[in-house]
Amino acid sequence: MVEINQVSSQEKIRVWKVDGFEGVVTPLLLKKDPSLKSYIESGGYKALEKALSMNPDQIIEEVKKSGLRGRGGAGFPTGVKWSFIPKEAPRKFLVCNADEGEPATFKDRYIITFVPHLLLEGMMISGYAIGTRELFIYIRGEYWYETEILKRAIEEATEFVKSKFNFDVSIKLMQGAGAYIVGEETALLNSLEGKRGHPRPRPPYPAQKGYLGYPTCVNNVETLSYVPFIIDRGADWFKSIGTEKSTGPKLFCISGNVKRPGLYELPMGFPLKKFIELAGGTDCGKSIKAVIPGGTSAPPLTPDEVEKATLDFESMASFGAFLGTASVVVICECQNIARVGRIMAKFYAEESCGQCTTCREGTRFIEYLFEKIEQGHATEFDIETLKDVSSHLPGSAICAHVDAGSLPAKKIAFSFTEEIYKQIKYNNKK
Repeated sequence: MVEINQVSSQEKIRVWKVDGFEGVVTPLLLKKDPSLKSYIESGGYKALEKALSMNPDQIIEEVKKSGLRGRGGAGFPTGVKWSFIPKEAPRKFLVCNADEGEPATFKDRYIITFVPHLLLEGMMISGYAIGTRELFIYIRGEYWYETEILKRAIEEATEFVKSKFNFDVSIKLMQGAGAYIVGEETALLNSLEGKRGHPRPRPPYPAQKGYLGYPTCVNNVETLSYVPFIIDRGADWFKSIGTEKSTGPKLFCISGNVKRPGLYELPMGFPLKKFIELAGGTDCGKSIKAVIPGGTSAPPLTPDEVEKATLDFESMASFGAFLGTASVVVICECQNIARVGRIMAKFYAEESCGQCTTCREGTRFIEYLFEKIEQGHATEFDIETLKDVSSHLPGSAICAHVDAGSLPAKKIAFSFTEEIYKQIKYNNKK
């Protein structure tokens, strides 16, 4: 494996090259050069040149055929999402969601830091496919270092494609104010319009009525960054990697109790246990207690489930979890599972926009119950209440924030009950 270090926002960034699987994004990341010159030397913007010689419908069909699914969490088929944008609309928009606020997730940040032109080329191709040259990037407020990189890259890219391909495109960059909830696409659109970042009721969906009331397609950074490879190498190449329903290579983050945390590019369907081994195994030498497979909104897996799970949408769904942002967090035996639950619950309680009562009050109540358990003040009734509340909250609000705040709690309450009960009994004996 090869490690690279680069200071970004006062942190060290680590990208790992995996023996036996080179990937396509990894070689670009390893160059550590975000300039236009470096990107062109690596074959950059050739996919855009090819795309401009194609009919927009051909591009959409190629992406559909590739099986590319959204890499921001939901996993919705990208080509299908593009096809929802009405052709006859007088005005349309493409918005890149770079508001990467999910705890333990940093893949989009790496792309922006080291290879911003890959994202911009993907955006241009995608915008051309849906019939718009009005593009937006909404970036997380804390990404000030990455914002400066993007500003320079946008200036370089727009000038280059205009002179090289006579392709005039507008790319506007907006920096958020730090709210996690605007990662939800309709809340993002409200923020983009200068409104309070609250999720909108759906329908209408953004493809029908999005930014300024016009049809809008919102795609994740990583999703857009794989589009140039699909156009350049073809859908069949992309489909040859991964599984039947979860195709292509994918960027995976890993952190927590592992020796080599960082970013890895792997084929979809890669065994979760093998991924943890690639990352050096647990850093404390103890066995695994749980693994969060897709960012902190994903329910944690038990050790038995980790043995069987693979990194794809279908496998995760079979365990009642989801791939989400593909951000794996390893939790070893030395950790208190109630504390893990409390930390996650606290995040979602604090980041709730407060618009929906069930989310505003429910997430705080879950945090309160975990705090009681962790401190040893809980009773058996509190644990049963945690099970009941976390089972009824999902699907009760406008957006999925309440699901993110309750589904991990539900999994902990039902799958780690014995440990929680032991903790209560131990503390009650004191």
